[in-house]
Amino acid sequence: MVQEQNNTQCLEEDEIDLRELFATIWANKFTIMAISLLITSLAILYALYKPNVYTSKSILIPKDQGGKPSISGGAAAMAAMAGINLGGGGGLDIDGLFKNLLSDYAFNKPLIKKYRLDAMLSPEAIDKHLVFAANQRAVYDFIKGYSEGEGEKKKKHYDEILFDTFKKLKNILSVSSDKESGAITLSAKFEDRFVAKKLVDIYLKEMSDYIKWLDLKEIDDQVRYYEQELQRAKNLDLKANINELLSALVKKKVLSQAGEFYMVKQLTKPQVPYIKDKAGPKRALIVIVAFITSIILGIFFVFFKEFLKSDEEEEFESENYKFINV
Repeated sequence: MVQEQNNTQCLEEDEIDLRELFATIWANKFTIMAISLLITSLAILYALYKPNVYTSKSILIPKDQGGKPSISGGAAAMAAMAGINLGGGGGLDIDGLFKNLLSDYAFNKPLIKKYRLDAMLSPEAIDKHLVFAANQRAVYDFIKGYSEGEGEKKKKHYDEILFDTFKKLKNILSVSSDKESGAITLSAKFEDRFVAKKLVDIYLKEMSDYIKWLDLKEIDDQVRYYEQELQRAKNLDLKANINELLSALVKKKVLSQAGEFYMVKQLTKPQVPYIKDKAGPKRALIVIVAFITSIILGIFFVFFKEFLKSDEEEEFESENYKFINV
């Protein structure tokens, strides 16, 4: 009997608390609506301010590393001992090489200078190709004009400009791979869809040429070394093995020259994305998340205000009680 009375009392208290909470929310509904309207309006302005982002990509597949030069056991043993790979680049992690080159400032710096990527990625250069929601760029132009009117920007040293461009490129370019098919995707994600396509073309060619140059340089060094060893060799079997090894290295060098790109075939060429085929921003999602968050913040603000108000009333009543007793 006593337990039932306690349970009933607890339910009544919970019901009273919920009623008080809803009453507080209802009494401050206009405050919550004002906060929600303010935050949602800012989110809408932000969504309108951000231009569309487009992705251009090229899908690559590693070349078949078959056709390895046929050499005798002695020459093969010599190649293995010297750490020479005669498979035309087989065993190399192309995906990893591309990723390392994209994150290497020493590789990127000459490219930025060669193609003037700092100017290509500048806001002034891409401005005419920016696309906005409903083709309305009024918000963007207003904020841009306001920021430019605040004062002249501090002029940067050229080395600083190069490094800033490198950091920007790291956010634009990316390399991914499919473990099942082995396909490699080089992509560029940028506001200017024409520049995105250019960047994929530039970096695919330059990274492929750089890896080829390193591999051919190594082959040339090996050929020179074994030619010297061939002149010093006295043993006929050793001379035969070195000749076979030299022949295999020359074949590898010739095979590496075939094809447009080194060690990879281009399955799909990069294209200028269609104007409606944007990768971002997700404007509807931005506004919806902002609206829900604004309601939560509005309710939290109202409860916090009521909490402070109740504390002040309790302190006031306590001081009045002390004053009356005195």
